[in-house]
Amino acid sequence: MKQNRILFLSPHTDDVELGCGGTIVKLLEQKKEIHWVVFSIAEDSLPNENDKLKLQKEFISVTEELALKPDNYTIYRYPVRKLNFYRQEILETLIKIKKEFNPELVFGPSQNDFHQDHQVISNEMIRAFKMHCSILCYELPWNHIKFTSTYFVRLEERHIQMKLKILKKYETQIKLNRYYFSDDMIKGLAMTRGAQINHKYAESFDVIRILD
Repeated sequence: MKQNRILFLSPHTDDVELGCGGTIVKLLEQKKEIHWVVFSIAEDSLPNENDKLKLQKEFISVTEELALKPDNYTIYRYPVRKLNFYRQEILETLIKIKKEFNPELVFGPSQNDFHQDHQVISNEMIRAFKMHCSILCYELPWNHIKFTSTYFVRLEERHIQMKLKILKKYETQIKLNRYYFSDDMIKGLAMTRGAQINHKYAESFDVIRILD
């Protein structure tokens, strides 16, 4: 991957790790310049959790595991499942990031992702960056009716093992028995995508735009 300044957009704290955790591990290994934006820490999705900042703390634990400095990520606290009410503000935030970080590549949710918050981030991502840089959409199969795998990133065992390790930081989600956090699910999907390109593991993406 030739791009050096890479932006990751995560509607909620765990979306990037699930959709492209292996890829971000690989890019950090390659010393790429990364900025990671989280739009909601989803306080209202944990009704039985006394610590409403728990998901934010879990995300920060992920960044520490990946040796990311605080300057390399930004956390917003938009209310979960209500990002549509802040669409214009989110667009303006992305335009500001475009000017300040000037990414060459952006990763974000798919246009075919039916989660309402993911749809907002996907749409505003394209509005903000469509004429500026390459855009790839990551795969979250439980949220998709369909997904077009048109770009693949080869991954090695160490990338998958680190992806599994950082996902285990989300104790709140594991306690809720989220099946898509299971090792079998993560490795199975990576092996399926790898089989499509004659490699053991891969993550796949839907191409919105590739700029040379």
